[in-house]
Amino acid sequence: MSVPYESAAYEPAEPPESPEEQLERLLGRALNSFELPDETLCRLDCALAYDTSLYSAHHSAGRHRETYRHTWLLADGTAVTLWELVHNTGPGGQTQYELYADEEELRAATARLPLPPDAPDFGLPVMTHLPPVPNLPVHAYEPGDSADHARRLLRRAENPDRPGADTAHLLHNACAHQITQAFGRPCPVGGAGVGFALYEHAFLLRDGSEISLWEVEHTATPDGRHMCEVYSTEAAAREAMDRRAARVSGA
Repeated sequence: MSVPYESAAYEPAEPPESPEEQLERLLGRALNSFELPDETLCRLDCALAYDTSLYSAHHSAGRHRETYRHTWLLADGTAVTLWELVHNTGPGGQTQYELYADEEELRAATARLPLPPDAPDFGLPVMTHLPPVPNLPVHAYEPGDSADHARRLLRRAENPDRPGADTAHLLHNACAHQITQAFGRPCPVGGAGVGFALYEHAFLLRDGSEISLWEVEHTATPDGRHMCEVYSTEAAAREAMDRRAARVSGA
C-alpha cells in the first residue's frame, strides 16, 4: 500500500531589503536621525546597493554597545557610510540606536557611554580599521529594470555560444545598467550593405560587483537581415565580427 507523500509547508524566503528600505529602517529607530546632514540623506536617494558589517562591540556587567558600519553604493560610483551605535546604557536598560555620518562624532558619542574606557572591544580586531569600499564601479549606471533588460538581451541573442544559465542567474540581481557603443579598434566592413556595431551592456549587481555583456549587431546574414549576438567578453565579440566579415567577403 502506498503512503501519500506529505511535505512541510513551504515558507518562501523574504526578499532582501532594498537600499531605500534599509535606510528607512535605520532612520526610523535612531534617536538622533534629525541631526544627520540633509546633504548626506539626499545623496542616499540614488543608492544602488548596500552592505552592513559589525565594526566593534563591548559587553560588561549586563551593559553592551555595538557599532555597525552601513555603506551604500551610489550610481556615480561613490559610497556613503553611516555609523550606527547600539547600546543599553540609558535609563531602564532599553536598547537605543544612534546614527552618525562622521566617525569622529561616533567616537565622541561612544566615549560618553558609562562603560570602562580601557576595556577591549569584543569582536573581530581586524575590523577596527576598515578600508575604503573596494572595486567601485567604473560605469555611470542608471537605475531601472536592469534584470529584465538582461533577460531580453540574452533572449534575442542568436549565437549558440551566448552566455548560459549561470550568467543569466547572476543577472537576476542586476539593479542598474549602462549601454555604450564600443569603439577602439574599428568594426570590420563586410561589403556593400553589410554593417557591424558593438555595444557593451554593463550591469551593476546588488553586491556591488559588475558584469558586462557584449552585443554584436550586424547584417552579415545570407538574407541580409539584422542579427544579434551576445558574448561574455569583448575579445570574443570582436573575434565573432571578424569571422562574419571574412565569411561575407569570401562569399
